[in-house]
Amino acid sequence: MEQQKQDAAEDVVIVGAGLAGVGVALGLHRKGVRSVVLESSPALRTSGFAFMTWTNAFRALDALGVGDKMRSHHLQVQGVRVMSPTTGQVVRELDLRVQGKLGPHEARCVQRNVLLQALEEELPAGTIRYNSRIVSIDDDKEKDGGGDAKILHLADGSTLRAKVLIGCDGINSVVARWLGLAKPLDSGRRATRGHAKYSDGHGFQPKFMQLSGNGFRAGLVPCGDTDVYWFLTWSPSCPDGKEDVDQSPAEMKQFVLAKLRSIMAPDEVLDAVERSEMNDVLVAPLRYRPPLSLLFGSISKGNVCVAGDALHPTTPDLAQGACIALEDAVVLARCLGDAMDGDETIEAALRRYAGIRRWRSAQVIAASYMVGRVQQSEHAVVRFARDRLLSGVLAKGLLMMPDYDCGTL
Repeated sequence: MEQQKQDAAEDVVIVGAGLAGVGVALGLHRKGVRSVVLESSPALRTSGFAFMTWTNAFRALDALGVGDKMRSHHLQVQGVRVMSPTTGQVVRELDLRVQGKLGPHEARCVQRNVLLQALEEELPAGTIRYNSRIVSIDDDKEKDGGGDAKILHLADGSTLRAKVLIGCDGINSVVARWLGLAKPLDSGRRATRGHAKYSDGHGFQPKFMQLSGNGFRAGLVPCGDTDVYWFLTWSPSCPDGKEDVDQSPAEMKQFVLAKLRSIMAPDEVLDAVERSEMNDVLVAPLRYRPPLSLLFGSISKGNVCVAGDALHPTTPDLAQGACIALEDAVVLARCLGDAMDGDETIEAALRRYAGIRRWRSAQVIAASYMVGRVQQSEHAVVRFARDRLLSGVLAKGLLMMPDYDCGTL
């Protein structure tokens, strides 16, 4: 069969317009490097509503030039309140404005669509190409001075030649699969989330409320004066979790309320769930990439690498998934941009990026997994130690991973 005609060529192609992909594109733009972002959906994907954005993420956002814009739209979360699973009372409080090893801590619940739009607005028009889904990757057989260029086959039948390929295409990444990274594993846990809007103001203190017990973990945090975000993670009673996945939004809301009532959650928390919009993904399995596979796997190969969830899918127990994706964006843009300005090869620059991110990614995945298991465990000994001895330690653990600086561009 005659080889398919090549439609176009680009120097740097980023697959996926999530936080990592758009962040890498903006970082490269700041370094004077043009890139193209291929996004399979017809518009920016804003599923998930919001996420906790910690000190390390704000350092990355400052490096990208949008940190202050996010601060102006979102309340600073001043502390963490850990609730007792037996009485519903506050048993631990942690100040989130304390000084870390690298400077003062900062935490805000940032709306995903607000951040993505802020990043996109800083990019040259046309950087993101929507309705562009990549289905496979081939080596460029022509090799006419292109080195390790790759041919990307898109769902519409077109092809694109990329001199540098960066996979930011999420947990089911086509690029990660091409690199041979281990498949993400199912943690055996599920998560749901919601967004409550109070037109006259919610009245919540600017604190992250954390609840756990009876085999689940929940959290609630205000984003601004009128918006509150909450989540629930649990281990389904059936191994495949079908009794939870098949529920309607109304049934899922009742499922969450029943869990929260079982530990005497405060009335204001129950009210937030009652008034919530749940028209996003109702239930998501919590998956993670085995940490050891990142220590020995191929994060980069030639002129190809991955970032964000394509690199380090993790459970959300330390609220670091999006934060370290933003770290990736700064480090990768710095390494790649410096190589294009200097004598270092692209391959060497991507190896340097992989070396920086390998240990950091494995550390966050392992710590998140262990914290989630301890907080959600119903084993009698673990439960006793967690509720009586470890609740303060686990709360303080929230500040360990954010005490990190990815550097500037």
